[in-house]
Amino acid sequence: MKKNVALLLLVGMIVAVLSACSTGQGGKAEDSGEAEGEVTTIEFWAAPNPTQQAYWQEMAKAYEAENPNVKINVSAIKESPSSEASIQAAIAGRSAPTMSENINRGFAAQLAASKALVPLDTLPGFEDILSSRNMTKTIEPWTFADGHQYVLPIYSNAMLFGWRIDILKDLGYEQPPQTYGEILELTKKLKAAHKDKYLWAKADLIDPTAWKRWFDFFMLYNAASGGNKFIEGDSFVGDEAAGVETLTFIDNLRKENGILAQNVTDPFETGTSVFTDLGPWTFTMWKEKFPEMKYNETFALTMPPVPDGKNPAESKTFADTKGIVIYADATEAQRKAAVDFLKWVYSKPENDLKWFEQTMLPPARDDLSTNEAFKAILDANPQLKLYAENVPNAIPPMDNAKYNELQTLIGQEALNKVVRGEISPADGWANMKKAIEDALK
Repeated sequence: MKKNVALLLLVGMIVAVLSACSTGQGGKAEDSGEAEGEVTTIEFWAAPNPTQQAYWQEMAKAYEAENPNVKINVSAIKESPSSEASIQAAIAGRSAPTMSENINRGFAAQLAASKALVPLDTLPGFEDILSSRNMTKTIEPWTFADGHQYVLPIYSNAMLFGWRIDILKDLGYEQPPQTYGEILELTKKLKAAHKDKYLWAKADLIDPTAWKRWFDFFMLYNAASGGNKFIEGDSFVGDEAAGVETLTFIDNLRKENGILAQNVTDPFETGTSVFTDLGPWTFTMWKEKFPEMKYNETFALTMPPVPDGKNPAESKTFADTKGIVIYADATEAQRKAAVDFLKWVYSKPENDLKWFEQTMLPPARDDLSTNEAFKAILDANPQLKLYAENVPNAIPPMDNAKYNELQTLIGQEALNKVVRGEISPADGWANMKKAIEDALK
């Protein structure tokens, strides 16, 4: 009896030790960071950008000072062969971090489809982040087809079009045109006065590479369609009328010899092109390389133009935007700590201000242009004001795991061929729609 009791006690001790050593994958078992009074460790992968990594390291240290039971290890996502490939490899090897930034909506759709992400809206405290950061409108178009939110957007570059306002003024314009008809009229005047200048000089217009559609087709299409989703889940929901109008506008520019679709070095900066897509990151480069490019002197900014008869004030655009996700292998304690960390960061506008100052990437907030916390930086950088005002009017990428294939078809079947004059806008749209619907099956 004594031997049996001793044996049972020994077995019980071994089971207890093994249970205590459990990794807790999926957040269902305790790990070394979940016991009361012990430290919960979070692995945070920052974007492979020195300014972003430095920002998150600063935030982590400040949070840890107030929350000694949480340890946040910040490191950069490996870029070899790509940040997406590094994340996928980590997930496959069960070595994913607790959370990471630098995730666009299309890549998030791939991860969500494989159940690798936690639906953020299911976590206690997530709604508090949205309300305290004042981003409920900005995050609306991020909702995935299954009704969940898998990404918390950090920044949103509401992509704008730049205009060589100095050249336009020589043609009699005090401000850039805002509708298709007005732009076609400008193109005729431009070509009459300067045969060597073009409205839009951009080699990407005949390049089918998927991501390039974010900065031409989707900017124009979002404005024409009022922000139509184009793809919703596994369904093509594109607005045909808006799509054909967009392609017809580009076709009409081609007919007026207003497009130069070949490689030209710095066409906008040198005045070969009077119109181009611009992100806010451009201005840092211009300070060094093109100091003559001055806001409202050399160049102006507008939202994408709209078809005739539509209100330019209601224009939408593409959001060059990325955000944070929490991975499904995180334990319950890690998930809770991750949400609390984000809530702490985004409860203070001054933390978003630090982000803005260090990265020049506009925080994804509804009140970016009206909150007093950001007044000084916007006053000092007036070229950023229109980006700030239109954060809520910018549409993020599609939420489909095949986004690369689908966006390649936009170029191959429609945009590239229209720019080369090989197909009519209506036929281009029809061919593209069929190809996309076939790919979605």
